[in-house]
Amino acid sequence: MASYDIDQAAGLRRMLERPVPRLFTFFSVLGEEEKSAMLINLAASLSQAKHSVLVVDGDVASTGLLTRIGLRHDVATLQEVARMERPMVEATRRLPEGFSMARIARRTVPSATDPHAGRLAEIFDSLIEQAEITLVNGVLARDLSLPVPTMEMGEIVIQVSTTASSIKSAYVLLKSLSDRIGRRPFSLIVNDATEAEARTVYANMAQAASRYLAAQLNFIGAIPADDHIRRATGQGRAVMDVFPFAGAALAFQRLSKRFTEGPDAARSAYGMATDGASLGV
Repeated sequence: MASYDIDQAAGLRRMLERPVPRLFTFFSVLGEEEKSAMLINLAASLSQAKHSVLVVDGDVASTGLLTRIGLRHDVATLQEVARMERPMVEATRRLPEGFSMARIARRTVPSATDPHAGRLAEIFDSLIEQAEITLVNGVLARDLSLPVPTMEMGEIVIQVSTTASSIKSAYVLLKSLSDRIGRRPFSLIVNDATEAEARTVYANMAQAASRYLAAQLNFIGAIPADDHIRRATGQGRAVMDVFPFAGAALAFQRLSKRFTEGPDAARSAYGMATDGASLGV
C-alpha cells in the first residue's frame, strides 16, 4: 500500500510540474509566404529554446505551410484519421528543426457542421496535449467557423504589416473574428517593422478595437524586414539555421520568449494614436 501511495504521489507531482499546453491560432492579412515564414521560424526558435512544439497546418492549398518546408502530401490529415481512413501514427512528422507538424485537412477546411467534427475535435485536443506549445496556421471554413472549437478557447494572433491597406484588412479580420467568437482578447504581430513602428501600429489598432469592438488587443512583437528570411524560407529552412547572426534570427529569438510567458504577459494598456499612424477606419 505504501508503495502504491508513493507511486501515486509521484505521478501527481509529475502532472502538476508539467507546463500547461498553450495553443496559438494565427491569422494573417499578408501573403502565405510571410505567414509560413513566421510560423516556421517561430517554431524553430521555440524548439531551440528546448520547448516541445507542434505546428498544425489548417491550410488546404497545395502551396501551404507543409509544402514550403518540404513535407510530402502523403502525410495523413487529422480529418482522415477522424474518418478512420488513416492511422494516427501517420498524421505527424518530426522535422530536423526540432518541432513536429500535422495537417488538418487536404481539400476543404472542415466546418462545425462536418459529420466528423466531434471526432476531429477529440483528435486535435489529444494531439495538442502532447506538446507544450501548439502553433496553428489558422484558416476559416466556408461558414466562417474554426475547424475545431478548441481554437476559439486558445489564443488568437493576427499578423499585419505597417501599410495602411494591411492595417485596414487586419481591422476587418478582427471584426469578423470578434463577431464570430465574441468578446475576448486578440494578439498582434507586426511584419516588416521595427519594435517602435510595430508599437505604433498596435497603439492605433488597440484604440479602435477597444472603442468600436469592445475587444482587447495585446502586443506580441515585431518581425523586421530582412531578406535573410525569404532566402532561408526558399530553402525550406529556418533563418536561424541558415543565417544564425541575421537580425531576423535574433528577433525571432526575442519573439519566442513572449510565447512562453504567461497568458497575461502580452497584455498591455490600450494604446493611444500617435503621430504618423492612422488606422483609417
